[in-house]
Amino acid sequence: MDFSSKILENAVSEVSRLPGIGKRTALRLVLHLLKQPSEHTKYLSEALLHVRNDVKSCEKCHNISDTVLCDICQNSKRNPEIVCVVEDIRDVMAIESTSQFNGLYHVLGGKISPIEGIGPQNLKIDSLVQKVASGEIKELIFALSSTMEGDTTNFYIYKQLQKYEIITSTIARGIAVGDELEYADEVTLGRSIINRIPFEQSIKS
Repeated sequence: MDFSSKILENAVSEVSRLPGIGKRTALRLVLHLLKQPSEHTKYLSEALLHVRNDVKSCEKCHNISDTVLCDICQNSKRNPEIVCVVEDIRDVMAIESTSQFNGLYHVLGGKISPIEGIGPQNLKIDSLVQKVASGEIKELIFALSSTMEGDTTNFYIYKQLQKYEIITSTIARGIAVGDELEYADEVTLGRSIINRIPFEQSIKS
């Protein structure tokens, strides 16, 4: 791709670094910005800098937040005895959109994947075990994607918690095997949470 402007080429190169954005799409986006009033580009750049510099991680659940504790953890109407374990913020957003879950969350920050060099020590598993050990949680819902990595992560956490008196369940397999939570429709995901099953039963099956 030949560019008549080095500045344009640099902008396209940076935008194309974003996941799912190729050079052609990046060029289209940059050209679009060039056609807009300069204020639009200014607002966009300021918003991106604001996200990068000011967004925090909730100290309790590791969800993305503007404050030390996210809005969900601060909500006194949520049930703190039920915690849903998810991979990342996108899964929290997907489950919240169903309006079928009223507990809290614990964001692991990924899933165990030896191929990608991600082990238990790279995830927020220790803090989850500490929560369970404190006795504040009565039920833990595993809501990781139904992939080999997701199942491996579920089982690893389950083994870490066996000495504690806690109910462990997993979302029903309304979510197809191999699917990511964020791509599931709201009705299917909502029913999967409501019809969750004991984790031990999912292992036997």
